[in-house]
Amino acid sequence: MPSLNEIRATYLDYFAADGHAKVHSAPLVPQNDPSLLFVNAGMVPFKDYFTGAAKPPYRRATSSQKCVRAGGKHNDLDNVGYTARHLTFFEMLGNFSFGDYFKEHAIEKAWNLVTQDFDLDPKRLLITVYIDDDEAAAIWKKVTGFSDDKIIRIAGSDNFWAMGDSGPCGPCTEIFWDHGDKIAGGPPGSPDEDGDRYVEIWNNVFMQYEKENDQIVRNLPKPSVDTGMGLERMTTVLQGVHSVFETDLFKTLIAASEDATSTKSDGDQAASHRVIADHLRSSSFLIADGVTPSNEGRGYVLRRIMRRAMRHAHLLGAADPLMHRLVPILVAQMGDAYPELARAQPFIEDTLKQEEVRFRTTLGRGMALFDTAVQGFRPGDMLDGQTAFTLSDTYGFPLDLTQDEARRRGFSVNVDGFEAAMAEQRQRSRENWKGSGQTANTNEWLAIRDRMGPTVFTGYDNIEGSGEVLALMNAGAPVETAEAGDIVEVLFDTTPFYAESGGQAGDHGTLEWPDGEAEVIDVRKHAGDLHVLVAQVTAGKLEIGTRAAQLVDAEKRRTSRANHSAAHLLHTALKNVLGPAVAQKGQLVDAERARFDFSHGAPLTEAELSAIETEVNAVIRQNVPAETKLMAPQEAIEAGAIALFGEKYGDEVRVLTLGRSLVSDNAPYSVELCGGTHVARTGDIALFKIVQETGVAAGVRRIEALTGEAARQYLLAQAGVARSLAQSFKVQTADVPARVDSLAASVKSLEKQVAELKKQLALGGGSGASSAPEEINGVKLMARVLDGVDGKGLRGVAEDFRKQVGTGVVALIGVTEGKAAVTVAVTSDLVDKVNAADLARAAVIAMGGQGAGGKPDFAQGGAPDGSKAEDGLAAVRNALA
Repeated sequence: MPSLNEIRATYLDYFAADGHAKVHSAPLVPQNDPSLLFVNAGMVPFKDYFTGAAKPPYRRATSSQKCVRAGGKHNDLDNVGYTARHLTFFEMLGNFSFGDYFKEHAIEKAWNLVTQDFDLDPKRLLITVYIDDDEAAAIWKKVTGFSDDKIIRIAGSDNFWAMGDSGPCGPCTEIFWDHGDKIAGGPPGSPDEDGDRYVEIWNNVFMQYEKENDQIVRNLPKPSVDTGMGLERMTTVLQGVHSVFETDLFKTLIAASEDATSTKSDGDQAASHRVIADHLRSSSFLIADGVTPSNEGRGYVLRRIMRRAMRHAHLLGAADPLMHRLVPILVAQMGDAYPELARAQPFIEDTLKQEEVRFRTTLGRGMALFDTAVQGFRPGDMLDGQTAFTLSDTYGFPLDLTQDEARRRGFSVNVDGFEAAMAEQRQRSRENWKGSGQTANTNEWLAIRDRMGPTVFTGYDNIEGSGEVLALMNAGAPVETAEAGDIVEVLFDTTPFYAESGGQAGDHGTLEWPDGEAEVIDVRKHAGDLHVLVAQVTAGKLEIGTRAAQLVDAEKRRTSRANHSAAHLLHTALKNVLGPAVAQKGQLVDAERARFDFSHGAPLTEAELSAIETEVNAVIRQNVPAETKLMAPQEAIEAGAIALFGEKYGDEVRVLTLGRSLVSDNAPYSVELCGGTHVARTGDIALFKIVQETGVAAGVRRIEALTGEAARQYLLAQAGVARSLAQSFKVQTADVPARVDSLAASVKSLEKQVAELKKQLALGGGSGASSAPEEINGVKLMARVLDGVDGKGLRGVAEDFRKQVGTGVVALIGVTEGKAAVTVAVTSDLVDKVNAADLARAAVIAMGGQGAGGKPDFAQGGAPDGSKAEDGLAAVRNALA
């Protein structure tokens, strides 16, 4: 029985032997389709080749593409664990022809692989074709020898694929496997086709037409083939099982889940183990491709996946975080086929652990909210849909858990109301979601790239050059000419200007040509390798065909290079000081500073920051040359270079080495894949100084740093502050910290003395009332306005007054800086008769505030107008009366 890994290898090797380029899976975050949340089909990375927007580097290709369907239009999340074949993460095996072979070759290769290499019984196979595709039906009949009843013609969109209302389209043909009459269901096209007996294992799309406004208008000049075959589904067939969760990969993951939770995968617990196994895969691969949990976009979907699995771990009784402990088993199973998974393993484990620790807290809060929401419910009552949605959306408490808990207590949940709230949230998400960040005129630049080829970038060695204008864009539209005052995008055939990418800002500078000039204010990268200058024409006219001198701002380039190289050294220092789980989560380096985001679960200590800074400066002082090499990506990674998760690399990459190891004489310090510009020697950075360390998201920290002259000026300014303080304190500069500590302690002591004096003064009498309590409706009331006492100070005064009054009410209003703070305390014997919160609320509203909060015996609030303090006390008296 072949393993899943062997089936994948057999497929790829089979088509590689047929001249197909073996293409590694693209990241799950789409690189060329802003309409998709995640890659959800094998053809997505090749979409531009099929549409003609880009020219493919090969005529035929094969791949095993990572796919996720857990958000947006394609969402299988809620079905996972409860059906035999639904998954959030799956692999799509594919073979693709870009204007090369067509129907006959595709059908023959599919049939031979299935019946010969995979040795499936032809008697248990069925074929479907589009109802009008006589050509495909005839080829199948010749290749298989099947009678007409086993080549089923299907009408409608199920067997006709289109990219949209306009664009490439064509008929499909599929291969189905018959699981046998023990499984319910009928063949495709029958009334019982939705059963599980017959499952699709292969789908060929024959792209041969072009549509305009949903009408076929012409044949494509180069018909193409897009094949998709779900690896997990094919594995069920080849391993003789019905459910994907019975295949070898999932059996291994589920066994690990059983062992970690000490529970068996049977009965009611089976679904939980299946959810954990599937969601472990999707979460781990998404994290490896650069997605981190958050409250919006892709990060929101990842968090939902993670928390759904973690909730099932909780249902299984896992006392401690579980998911991160299963990652090594997943890496052992899939790391060979997907090396990015192994490279990201420490970060995956750290992210899963942190998220599960947080989720256990929110799970507890969610249960508390549920308990509050159903307080006073009786069997048969219904929980409103908005509360159920809040539990799900805010607390990660899924609807099915809410329903389970409600059912256990004899309640129900308004699912229609939940769906309505969910629909509103989805609409907000659609309005706010930014897609994958592609620009609106992507297709224009792809077409230009196809015609003109890539920009020749000379900026690694030069900061000046000349070039010919190949294209101009104004407001996203192609133009022939730009006049003075216009801001346009300019494409040259060759340029020394670096385009923003990899976190390094684009160059600035000037363009000069006879009778004209322009200021370059940004440089962007389009269509992969076009360096497009954003320039404002300041004099003359710029036209296509103009040859212009290009002058990069030398000082900004120098400082940008220093900051970029320093960011590389910082990355390595972070790993050395904090541990290998640290991973880069973003950076921005420009002429001003270096900003570096990285994964870490806690603020850095002063000792850690000092160690990082010391290490980076030690490498700078080595003053050794920077080394760059051009290598194949996999070769570079195997040699130890750091690759960024989710980054898309070409066939050849620049590998940058900076410094020598501080612990090993023969090892480099920093080795990374990077296409940015860098210093010639580490000493060119001159000085490195961290100026700020903050948190920017859950599990993500940010360091901002300066280099060179900017760092020196920062240190001089800090020294100036220290000297000024020393002069003020009349001490030596070195003694300033001790003097500041002493003064701070004195201020704290004085503040406590002042607070105590205010309290004693308040207890001795205040404005607006006599020192003795008054009596209203049989209740003693101690009511006072206390100038200069804030809400915190009122608490202690109120407690002392409550002791003095014995039985009664204390109402205090403190006035500070024109605002009022209200405190009301009620002795315990009166709480059934008088509510402190009601009295405080009355006082606050009388002074123009919104309300107050607290308990029946003690409540506080605030109001904007302290001049109305007496009105507030009058409101308390009226409430008592």
